[in-house]
Order: sequence, then C-alpha cells, then structure tokens
Amino acid sequence: MSANKLTIYNKEVKKLLDNRKKKVLQAIVEQYVNTAEPVSSNALTKNYGLDCSSATIRNEMAELEKSGYLDKTHTSSGRVPSEKGYRYYVDELLNENDISIEEVKYISDKLETKVNEIEDLTKITANTISEVTHYTTVSIGPKATNQIIEEIKFVLLGSRMMMAVILTDTGMIKETIIKFDEDINQKQVETMNYMFNNKLKGQPVDTIDRPLEEYLYDEMTYSVNVIKPVIEQLKKVIAEDDKIYLEGTNKAFELPEFNSLEVAKNFVNVLDTKELVADMLNTGFADDIKVYIGEESEKEQLKDFSVVTFKHKVNGKDLGTIGIIGPKRMDYSKVISVMKYINKKLNGKD
Repeated sequence: MSANKLTIYNKEVKKLLDNRKKKVLQAIVEQYVNTAEPVSSNALTKNYGLDCSSATIRNEMAELEKSGYLDKTHTSSGRVPSEKGYRYYVDELLNENDISIEEVKYISDKLETKVNEIEDLTKITANTISEVTHYTTVSIGPKATNQIIEEIKFVLLGSRMMMAVILTDTGMIKETIIKFDEDINQKQVETMNYMFNNKLKGQPVDTIDRPLEEYLYDEMTYSVNVIKPVIEQLKKVIAEDDKIYLEGTNKAFELPEFNSLEVAKNFVNVLDTKELVADMLNTGFADDIKVYIGEESEKEQLKDFSVVTFKHKVNGKDLGTIGIIGPKRMDYSKVISVMKYINKKLNGKD
C-alpha cells in the first residue's frame, strides 16, 4: 500500500473505541493469536477478567463486528479479528515489551557473535528474529548505490586480468574480476589505485559513471581498452541484484493456516519470487518498523499474509532490511518487541 493510502487507512481505523471495546478487541486478538480458534464471549469472560458479564461482552463483540473490527466465521459462533481489527491492535493496543528474560539473554548471546562482513551480521540478526518469533524471516543487504566508497583496491592477477575490490562505509565488500584485450602491468595498476581512490574515496558508489570515465581518460594516458572495461565491470558489480536470505522457512508450515494447500502454495510462490520479496523489503519508510496486513500490501500474492519490515541500522549506517512473513494471525506484540530490542542492542542502547 502506498504511503498516502496507508495514512488514510490508518486514520479510518483509528476512530475512537471506548475503553471497554478496546479491552474486548485486545483480548480477542491475543486469544486468537494464541489458539487459532474463533473467540467466544465465554472464553473472554473466563480468561481475561474483563469485569463485565458474558452478555455484555457479546453485545460489545456484535458492535465491533458491525464496525468492521471482527469477522464471524461460518463454522463457529465465535469471532476472529478482521484486517481492520488487527490494524487497530497494532497501532493502538499492542504491548511493545513482550519479551522474556530468557529471550533477552538468547538475543544478546547471538548478537555478540563476531562477524567480518556486514552480510553475516544481517543474516545472524534475521536468524535470531526467526528463532525467537518462530516465523520466517527474509533479509536483504543495503543498496550499493546508497553507500559511500571507502576504498577501491586493484590487484594484478595476470598480464590481462585484474581483481577489483570495493569497500564501502557499511562494511560491504564487492569483488570482481576484470579482463582486458591488451596487456597491463603493475605500474598501471598502481596508478589506477591512486587515481580511482583520489577521485572516488568518500563519494557515493553511483559516482562510478560516465563523467568519471571521461576524467580518467583526461588524467591517464592509457587506452580506452584499459579504462573502459574497469568502469563497465565496476558498474556491473554494483548494479547486481540484491542477495536475499531466508531463515526459518519450515516454521511457517507448523502453523495451522498452512494446512490450506492454497495458502501453503501462495507462501512458497512468494518466497520463490525474488522481485516480489525485494520490492516488499525496499518499500516503506527508512527509519521505522512497518507492518503490512493482508491486502494493505496491494500485492495479490500477499493477501493471506502479514509482513513486518525492519530497517537494519547500526550507528546510523544502513545494513539492509529484515522482514518477517507470517499469517495475518501473527503475534505482532512479540515480533515488534523483538525487533525493537534488537535495534537497541545493536546500537548500544539496552
């Protein structure tokens, strides 16, 4: 869902509910998340101490259904949350501290694992979220074009072959092999190391472009057969498709929603469609946790699912995006609590 449409949608579902209706809706969402069974007024009276009679709760449930916050199933007299009900719960009612001492310790231990590359940290973080929440996570690294070049290193591998290594401010490393149609020597490689770093160090990655090519032609006496392959291969490796990592795929099939063959097939198709997953993770607002429930995503393949995306940052540096995919009956309180705690932990704020 586009930002404007989502804002309008949120305003619509935030129309004031009185305190009792809020408590009833919250109890229904949490009961349904825990049991996957339609919720009756008797269950609420027994388990949630709402301080009112079963008949009063039935009336409140009927009002919530009439207002679009609950749906009534065909096979039961109980109610289940609608997408509108889940949205109100996420925006107004959930507990953002739904994380146990044991989970805090597990997360802390996992995130203290030493890593050498930013992709490893993103994968560890995604795996940790999956293990604690029991949902499938997908992760994608930061877009190369948004990063700053810290160093470019060229290494001669043979008379017509050279390795290029690009290191960015996020710790991302891009490596590629460049082949030439004519011989090159060590002195030329050393000159390229100096010239490229002199021009590009501290600049955005997308400055590797046509003006750079023209600058190098002017400053260096090498032929087009040397400079052009370098520029073209660097641009190619930067533009490569983002790597997408999956964690906990099997966890989805432990949930009752996936007993439906159609839902299970849709889920597999979503994970198999790289463009859809990349678009899903790259959508939304840069500095926030974003929740898309069912049709809010405006993607037919995701209508049965909820997606929660989390911008993975450490000390202000973009390390990519992590997303959780699960049923609309997702434990939003747990998911968002875990994401917020991990963000604090990674940035030394816990």
